[in-house]
Amino acid sequence: MEQKISIKIAGRTYNLSAATPEQEQLYRLGADAVNKRLAALTQKMPGKTAMDLMSMVAMNEAVVRIRLQKDAEKCQQEINSLESDLVSYLKQ
Repeated sequence: MEQKISIKIAGRTYNLSAATPEQEQLYRLGADAVNKRLAALTQKMPGKTAMDLMSMVAMNEAVVRIRLQKDAEKCQQEINSLESDLVSYLKQ
């Protein structure tokens, strides 16, 4: 059953629906991460608009996600190689 939750990002409240307690926790952790990154950028780049700062937060998160995807692909390639080596070894 979906639960209605409210999260606050950059001082604005957003109402969301969380299908599971785990999803609710992820929403809250995500909002906290965005707010922390936003606060750090606000100190680092005074005078920038909220839109500029949020754009930089979004860019940072996208770069992190892409890096993790590439790392996961590399790990999958290593797993495939190890499985192939194992199968070859067991056939001997």
